[in-house]
Amino acid sequence: MLIQNTLDNWHRAAGTADFESYFNLMTSDAVFIGTDASENWQIDEFKAYAKPHFDKGRAWDFTPLDRKVYINEKTDMAWFDELLNTQMKLCRGSGVLRKISGKWKIAHYVLSIVIPNENVSEVIQLKQEKDEMIIENLRKH
Repeated sequence: MLIQNTLDNWHRAAGTADFESYFNLMTSDAVFIGTDASENWQIDEFKAYAKPHFDKGRAWDFTPLDRKVYINEKTDMAWFDELLNTQMKLCRGSGVLRKISGKWKIAHYVLSIVIPNENVSEVIQLKQEKDEMIIENLRKH
């Protein structure tokens, strides 16, 4: 399936620090949402963030363990979710792909750290102070 190949090649390009291949698999208006509340990047912002990581010879290494893909009736848009083995241990990625000139491109990607339900209270405690500051700042705008 071409969608599977697109996603696998995208992750592989990050693992081998192939900046051009990585970003060529994304749309020109792509969005990448990372694990931190501040990480909601339009494509140019994400390129600026990612470039120094790629320049070091290795960006990040995400290995899909499980992936579900869904395609609309017109077969020009797809969405997916995947469980990943990463340097942060288990993460979940989800996103949207669009078919552009016959090729699947990633238009939107969300990366989340997986937290076991039995550890949620501990994580809330750990991030509570920073979350409260972010919430307060967002309410002011």
